[in-house]
Amino acid sequence: MANRSDHTLRFGRDWLVGFCLRCADLLSLIIAGLAAYWWLFGPSHFVFHERYQWAMLVGGLIQLWLFPLVSVYQSWRGRWLALMIFRLVLAYALWLLIAVVVMFSFHLFDFSRLWLVSWTFLSVSFSLIFRAIAYAVAFRIRSRGKNLRSVLLIGDADSCRSAYKSLKLDRSRSFEVTRVLVVNYEFKEHLHKFSGVVDSYDPNLNVAVSEDEVWVCMPLSKGEEAHRIINSLDTVTANIRLMPTMSDLRLINHSASTIAGLYLINVSCSPMTGISRLKKRILDVTLSCLILVLISPLFFLVMLCIRLGSGSPVFYRQERVSWNGHAFQMMKFRSMAVDNETQGVEWGGAKGKSVTRFGSFIRRTSIDELPQFLNVLKGDMSIVGPRPERTVFVEQFQSEIPGYMQKHLVKAGITGWAQVNGWRGDTSLEKRIENDLWYIENWSIWLDIKIIMLTAIKVLFDKSAC
Repeated sequence: MANRSDHTLRFGRDWLVGFCLRCADLLSLIIAGLAAYWWLFGPSHFVFHERYQWAMLVGGLIQLWLFPLVSVYQSWRGRWLALMIFRLVLAYALWLLIAVVVMFSFHLFDFSRLWLVSWTFLSVSFSLIFRAIAYAVAFRIRSRGKNLRSVLLIGDADSCRSAYKSLKLDRSRSFEVTRVLVVNYEFKEHLHKFSGVVDSYDPNLNVAVSEDEVWVCMPLSKGEEAHRIINSLDTVTANIRLMPTMSDLRLINHSASTIAGLYLINVSCSPMTGISRLKKRILDVTLSCLILVLISPLFFLVMLCIRLGSGSPVFYRQERVSWNGHAFQMMKFRSMAVDNETQGVEWGGAKGKSVTRFGSFIRRTSIDELPQFLNVLKGDMSIVGPRPERTVFVEQFQSEIPGYMQKHLVKAGITGWAQVNGWRGDTSLEKRIENDLWYIENWSIWLDIKIIMLTAIKVLFDKSAC
C-alpha cells in the first residue's frame, strides 16, 4: 500500500516529466531551426543570420505559451498514446499558423518560406522522437512495477471486478489496484490471484485512504448508493473518480463527451461524425465511380436484355429507410413482373416470388443490385452498411426486435457485415440486426475494405437474394 511520501514522489515525477518535455520541445525547435537553415543554405552559411535568430526566438516564445494551452504536457497515465501524438501535431499546426500571422502579416521578418515549413516539419519529428524515447523508458520502468499509482476500488462486486481485470491486463497505464472495498463480499471469490486487501465496505465508517486514487465503481442503476459513497470521501485528498458501469445497456459507439461544459456519456451514437464521415464518403464516391466505369458495358447490356425480354421499366424503385430514418428510393434492375405486388406487401419469401427467367439469373448473381451504386453517389446509401428495409417493415420491426432502429445510426449499404456472414435473404432478422450493430460499434475504414473484399469473393458462391 502506498504511503504519503510515495504519493508525493509520484506526483513530483509527473511534474518533472512534464518539465523535461517542455525543455525537449524547445530544444527540438532550436535544433530543427538550425538543421533546416544548414540544409537550405549549406554548411558555408554556418553563421545564423540575425533575422532567423529573431524568428526562432519568437517561435520559441509562441511555443512556450501555446503548448500548455493545448494540454500537450498532460500526464500520459491512463491515456491513449495516439491521442497524445494527435494533440502534439495539432499544437504544432496552431503554432505554425500563429507564427505565419505574426511574422508575415505584420512584416516583421523577411526569410525563406521553405525554411519555415522545414523548420516546422523537423520540429514535429524531433519532438516525436523525444517522446518515443521517454515513453519507452517509462513503459519499461512501469512494467517492472515501479512508479505506479495505487488505486482503491469501492463499489459493486461486478463493477470492481471489471475495473480490476482491465487494470491487471494493461500495466502500461500505470495504475495498480492495492485494495478493494465491496458492497457485497462476493468479490473475494473472484480475486484468488489478487495480492492486495479485499474487504467489505461499511457505509457507517470513514474510509482511511493512503492510495493515490479512489475509484467508485457502481452501475447506473445504483446511482444513489454511489452518491453516498462519494459523500463519505469528502475528507479524502486522493483523486476520486466515478466509474459508472453500463453492462445492462445496449451500447453503440459508447464514449464520453464534454459539450457546453456538460459531461455526457454517449450510450448510442453514430460513428459517422467529423473526419470519419468524410473518410467514408470519399471511399464510397471513389469506389462507386470506379466500379460504375468498369461495369458500364455490363450495365447497359442488362438494361437492354430487360427491355427486350419484359419491356419497361428497366429499373425497380422501392422506398427504403436509411440513416436517421430517412426514406429514399432504392434502385434495382427489375427482375419480376410489374404487377408482382398487387396482392400486398409481404416480408421475405424471396424464393416464392415470381421472377422472369433473366430476372432469376441477375438475382442469383446479385447483378440486380448494381444500380444501387447510383444511390451511393447520390448520398442515400453507402457501399458498406446495414441492408435497408422497406418503410412498412421498419414500422413493424422497431417494436418487435430490440435494437432494430439503432441500425439506422449509419447509412444503409449495398453489402454489410451481416451479408458476408451469411445473414441475408430469408434468414434470421434478429441475427442480422446483431451483426449490423456489431459493425456500427466496430466501424473503421479497414473494416469496410475487408467487407468489400469478402463480398467480391462471396458473390460468386452465394445464391440467395438480398
